[in-house]
Amino acid sequence: MTLELAAALCLVFVIEGLLLFAAPAAWKRMVSQMLDMSDRQIRMAGAAGIMVGLVALLLVRGAFN
Repeated sequence: MTLELAAALCLVFVIEGLLLFAAPAAWKRMVSQMLDMSDRQIRMAGAAGIMVGLVALLLVRGAFN
């Protein structure tokens, strides 16, 4: 399980790096827009991302097990 967690974290870095490499201007715009958001809005966006990720993980793990 530790190896799977390490691999998952590595994939997070790969995906983040791809976004920065492929669309740096869009990434900068997004960060600039986030500065205008309230903490609550950012937390809600984070919570939504967590939920989408967990549901996707459950679907993927269920489909391949």
